[in-house]
Amino acid sequence: MTKDRLLDRDWREPVPYPDPAVEVIDPRFRRYVLSSAALERLWTGARWAEGPVWFGDSRHLVFSDIPNNRMLRWSEHTGEVDVFRAPSNNANGNTRDRQGRLVTCEHGSRRVTRTEHDGTITVLMDRFEGKRLNAPNDVVVHTDGGIWFTDPGYGIIWNYEGNKAPFELPTRVYRIDPQTLAATVVIEEMEKPNGLAFSPDYSVLYVVDTGASHKPGYPHQEAVARRGDAVHRAADRGGVAPGETQDRASALERWLQAWHRGLQESEQRQRRLDDARRESTAARNAEERARGELDQFAKNMPDVSAA
Repeated sequence: MTKDRLLDRDWREPVPYPDPAVEVIDPRFRRYVLSSAALERLWTGARWAEGPVWFGDSRHLVFSDIPNNRMLRWSEHTGEVDVFRAPSNNANGNTRDRQGRLVTCEHGSRRVTRTEHDGTITVLMDRFEGKRLNAPNDVVVHTDGGIWFTDPGYGIIWNYEGNKAPFELPTRVYRIDPQTLAATVVIEEMEKPNGLAFSPDYSVLYVVDTGASHKPGYPHQEAVARRGDAVHRAADRGGVAPGETQDRASALERWLQAWHRGLQESEQRQRRLDDARRESTAARNAEERARGELDQFAKNMPDVSAA
């Protein structure tokens, strides 16, 4: 008998703990369930809500309503939702970079953009080797500032969530260098690379392939990229899919190894810089103490002018 998850509930009324809407699919994740927390509906009214990103400094949530060509903003202070940006170029995935700026995948304009602190918009990427991107979908930012995004092309398949157009490039996962904005192809063997996320320590990149929704017989799978390792494809049924794609993922393997070395070197440089700053601060504090002692000594000297 199927358990009633009470998803047709009156969302204004409380429910007993644990909330039946929380379903544990994999028992390994059970320990992460907060039994004293309940599912809340913050708002309804979007045609297709996507790409939520939290702004903790201003206590609001920005998310996309793709077919309605707008981005919305929910305020924790008021509980209200207003329009953040319209038109939004059929924006989909959103995230923030290490400087707190909004990074957005746009279906309609087929580009990845960054909203600067002053509100201006910078185009990070809209072409690769002279050809237009398909329709960037989801995006994450690594601690080294690199911007990783998927480009499955949903926004050009039909006009519902973008503008129908022919594909100019394969469906891929890209990385944008934070300094040069140069792009690198890191995965191109997936039918529809879609959602992606880093592990908590940023050593593993997970990418979901939703190709099974469009191609009969295509496996339900995800790509798992580890530092220094090749891409492995894990099926949602039966463990690891046939062929770990080590040969096809050699480019990504080399990239991840170089990326890991660069990250280690960056961390070492940062530690040396922190040590130098601490030494400089200690020297400055010692100098200030010496000056204070000298000033105090001068104040305690007898006034010989009155003798």
